[in-house]
Amino acid sequence: MRPLILLPFFLTFAACKPAENSVPKPTATEPATPEVTARADVKSSVVRINSTQQTWNPWQPWEKNPPSKRRALAAIIGPQRVLTTSELTADSTYLEFESADGTRFTPAKVIAVDYEANLALLGPANESEGNAFFENTVPFEISAPSGLGGTLEIVQIEANGVALLTPGTLQSIDLSASFLPGHSFLTYMVKASMQSAASSYSLPVLREGKLAGVLMSYDSKDQLCDVASTDIVSRFLNEAADGDYQGFPSLGVIITRTEDSSFRQWLKLKDDQGGLYIKSVRKRAAADLAGVMPGDVLLSVDGQPIDRRGYYQHPVYGSLSWGHLIRGEKSIGETVTLALLRGGASMEIKVKLTREDESTLLVPNHLFDKAPNYLLKGGLVFQELSLPILQSFGKDWSTVAPLNLLDVYENPEKHQDSINRLVFLSGVIPTPATVGYERLRNLIVHKVNGKPVKDMKSLIEAFNGNMNELHSIEFDEENLNVYLDDASTTAVDTQLLQRGITRLYRAD
Repeated sequence: MRPLILLPFFLTFAACKPAENSVPKPTATEPATPEVTARADVKSSVVRINSTQQTWNPWQPWEKNPPSKRRALAAIIGPQRVLTTSELTADSTYLEFESADGTRFTPAKVIAVDYEANLALLGPANESEGNAFFENTVPFEISAPSGLGGTLEIVQIEANGVALLTPGTLQSIDLSASFLPGHSFLTYMVKASMQSAASSYSLPVLREGKLAGVLMSYDSKDQLCDVASTDIVSRFLNEAADGDYQGFPSLGVIITRTEDSSFRQWLKLKDDQGGLYIKSVRKRAAADLAGVMPGDVLLSVDGQPIDRRGYYQHPVYGSLSWGHLIRGEKSIGETVTLALLRGGASMEIKVKLTREDESTLLVPNHLFDKAPNYLLKGGLVFQELSLPILQSFGKDWSTVAPLNLLDVYENPEKHQDSINRLVFLSGVIPTPATVGYERLRNLIVHKVNGKPVKDMKSLIEAFNGNMNELHSIEFDEENLNVYLDDASTTAVDTQLLQRGITRLYRAD
């Protein structure tokens, strides 16, 4: 019998390097801003956070990427409690507090985190060390919400320890996503000319000496800052206060504007009515459980009329996107009343708000702090589809990623009744068991050995339960079938383990 020869292997992938939104050092050509002031008193209310992060390799999910480091300036908002962005803590292997003067350090830990709102609450990893580290510090109070045209101050600490306050004008207020696509929250857009200061991934933002928000990104060209609003910061801290943070609620609907006159006529909408067309309702989400249906038209939330573009009139901020009525003003467990138009007839539905758990989504929005599920079988690499995998196709992932995978992400309702997670063939390692299959990739798995594949666990069970000499794999695309010899596959798997791959599968 010929000896098994395992060919050298590697997987190539297009990795999407996250865009750094840290505050850059302005160039020498940028004008100085004499309004910037030095304030020593704010140093007692801020700390630096040093974060070491290590993500999983999206195309070789059995190993991690090299570690990276980030650094931020953050506000102390309570006894041994510090507010920062969740982007700073995602996939962190080590977090550390550093005093503003750079002389004292202590390990930190996450108390509460919300990746959708891009906020995180940190505390010391060791209580006794934390007592010493936070001695003589003064927590910020939370300010009242800011109005358009108001002045906010962005806190920076120079490398020499000098604290700077840069004034900025609140130019606009709207909902936007700062970290995860599709998750928009009330955000301040502040016009400010940032000064040369030690690079920081995020910064505290003040209003009259009180904390007004957290700077999440800065565009040095247009001198515009995106700041997590006071409303969202306050709600996050209030929800996290009892130590059992649950997050922001959602309805679980996908909507479309009703500006087109022909579309409005078909929906039987009157000229004086606004409304948003509900394109789809996610299974088991709050709206679905309450009886909201695709095709309904959302007219108002708790009596607040919504126009045909999806905006309502906020008493302080003016015209705002309707999502703030749910995600910014309500908590999980609260009830909202939706005024709907269904087939031309008006109706009201009360919805008890919930939060969609990432574990229930067909395509998770993130896998932070969690290792990805996968299976290596004879050189075939199977994975569960996630947004990070799609994003690894590059900055234009929404147009360049494989259409079959994008369709599942954009239209989960077409698949969520039959599967829990989408399993696909992400790549092939050249081995004696995969000869002729080397170019296969990004194919959706339908059945293995005649059994439907609903997630990674069912895929593994389908392989393990097969008593035949051949494994059959059926893909959705063009009714393609692939066959693996069991003996050859087992021999390849043994050599993969001997060559440094620590485990052949993960299905947590």
